Amino acid sequence: MKTFLDDDFLLRNDVSKKLYHDYAKNLPIIDYHCHIDAKEIAENKKFKNITELWLGGDHYKWRFMRAAGVDEKYITGDATDKEKFIKWIEVLSMAIGNPLYHWSHLELKKYFGFNGYVTKDNAEDLWELCNKTIASDDFCARNIINISNVSVLCTTDDPADSLEYHKAIAKDKSFKCFVLPSFRPDNAILIEKPGYIDYISRLSDVCQVKINSLDTLKDALTLRVNYFKENGCVVSDHGLTDIPFNPVSESEANTIFKKRLNGITLSLDEVEKFQTYMLLFLHSKYKEVGLVSQLHYGCKRDNNESMFEKIGPNTGFDAISSVTSGNKLADFLNLLNNNDSLGKMIVYSLNPNDNDIIDTVIACFQDGKSANKLQHGSAWWFNDNKPGMEKHLESLANNSNLSGFVGMLTDSRSFVSYTRHDYFRRILCNYLGTLVVNNEFPEDYEILGEIVKKISYKNAALYFGFQSA
Repeated sequence: MKTFLDDDFLLRNDVSKKLYHDYAKNLPIIDYHCHIDAKEIAENKKFKNITELWLGGDHYKWRFMRAAGVDEKYITGDATDKEKFIKWIEVLSMAIGNPLYHWSHLELKKYFGFNGYVTKDNAEDLWELCNKTIASDDFCARNIINISNVSVLCTTDDPADSLEYHKAIAKDKSFKCFVLPSFRPDNAILIEKPGYIDYISRLSDVCQVKINSLDTLKDALTLRVNYFKENGCVVSDHGLTDIPFNPVSESEANTIFKKRLNGITLSLDEVEKFQTYMLLFLHSKYKEVGLVSQLHYGCKRDNNESMFEKIGPNTGFDAISSVTSGNKLADFLNLLNNNDSLGKMIVYSLNPNDNDIIDTVIACFQDGKSANKLQHGSAWWFNDNKPGMEKHLESLANNSNLSGFVGMLTDSRSFVSYTRHDYFRRILCNYLGTLVVNNEFPEDYEILGEIVKKISYKNAALYFGFQSA
């Protein structure tokens, strides 16, 4: 019987092992989409204990704890940090088949030197071990990033954000990781959301532009796109339930916008028309200034209304949407292409049933000038597990150019989640190695090794313009 989580974890044959150990293992990480707070990096945050570092804000873990029968007191309630940690370890020990089991053990091994496996009996010892490491002077936000070998990190930022912490980080030449903002204008586009009018007022103040019409909204967002670009931004991001596609004139979009500012409830048709108009407008700006666009869709959010009212969003009550948006995606890309507004874009659906749809749709709009100008984004959220990644890689290989893929991201708020890149690289190398063992690709390490290096690091460096990073 092999030792759990040994050096060849997830590597099922000799080719896979060679690809991982010789080509993938030690490459730097480009994390082009995450939710880490730039303030915590700028201030080089120290964590008070393992619960704050590991469980604070981690809705992946919270969902599992609820499913395992843990009372909310020990999740987001008033239990002590130690009690919360003990409860987590107790249920983690039974999390067979769940990626949290792998992720957590990879994190314990890399950052805390723990080489065993968790049980309810060693929870107290783990509490002491982790907190001893956390208490050391070296265990702080920036050093965790350095230990993780991260060369570029892109946070997720609202257009109204000042980016003051990104500026502070950029001034510190002793910190070698590039921490860059990403432009995420959901609050300006999702016109149906509560608080929209208040947000427009905030954006007005930041831009010193009175936003009272569609033109002034576009002026304000143009100012912020340019401001983000000036501060190192290379990528935008949109979080959508569905791809909206209902083209409308500027005049009608303006009428819809003014109705919302006047407090009038909009129809679903009006919401989709406004969102379509704004996405088309913003993508023209992205193409103009050279930002990569990301479209994340397929998530139905905040499904448990009573819990949303108690503890708010991003707390573990989101789910995969059954909506598939292939036709709308194709029409949206076609209209952008016709308007010469189709730049680099990464498309993600939370619904794995969309894998083949995305790959076949974006293949229609590759320009033949660069590898995978349009990308099928990494398996994310509910899909960044072993079968989810394997299905994504297989679809991409079958329908497009796997060797041009920009690779993994963390999509995480945690500083110790960078072991997910190692997890991905192992799964990637095992997928490729298995093709070789099955005699579906030659055992040529000059070719195979280059493919591994490209997907793990080099493609992202080229795609986002980080060659000098």
